[in-house]
Amino acid sequence: MAAALTDLIHQRTLNINLLLYPDVEILDFAGPYEVFSVASRIALRDKLLPHAPFKVYTVAAEPGLVPARHGLRVQADASLLTAQACDVLIVPGGIVDQPLAHRPTLDWVAATAERTALVTSVCTGAFILARAGVLSDQTVTTHWDDIEPLRRDYPALTVVGDVPYVDLGELITSAGISAGIDMSLHVVARLLGGEAARRTARQMQYEWQDRD
Repeated sequence: MAAALTDLIHQRTLNINLLLYPDVEILDFAGPYEVFSVASRIALRDKLLPHAPFKVYTVAAEPGLVPARHGLRVQADASLLTAQACDVLIVPGGIVDQPLAHRPTLDWVAATAERTALVTSVCTGAFILARAGVLSDQTVTTHWDDIEPLRRDYPALTVVGDVPYVDLGELITSAGISAGIDMSLHVVARLLGGEAARRTARQMQYEWQDRD
């Protein structure tokens, strides 16, 4: 994945599909959205590429406004039926009852993951990936408060804590909420280089150091 996407990003903009659903955690999706959007702005400003490296599209089960946590309502760019193919899939966390019980969402996640070069989750988004069959027996992480439930519900997984993310190459799972920012900056570093990620973090005034 790394070599393929690293080459591709120099040829065209990479499309990122970011899943939304009722009670999605705000920073889980807004953090990665900000990172990849700012990285694109920095890349164009500093002439790192002749085109924007990333374009993020939000995807929800149905057209219309999605009620995120704490009453925030978000307009998705596309529905499951109209979402375009992507190079990167981001599955954020939150209260995941609705997507875990919604077969069309799970089927879309599974199908998208199968044909996507890089699949990522933030926080309890790991539960969605597991229910969709994307996670089976890998080493993963999630929010510290959900490590034991993830181990209980999916005993074949090796669930680790005290890390911001686990990078398996074509699959990256991150810990809770703000850890999605660290994970997204790590992806920027992998695809555009560490200097691009550091410039992005500095523009965001976010203290970041890649763990790799």
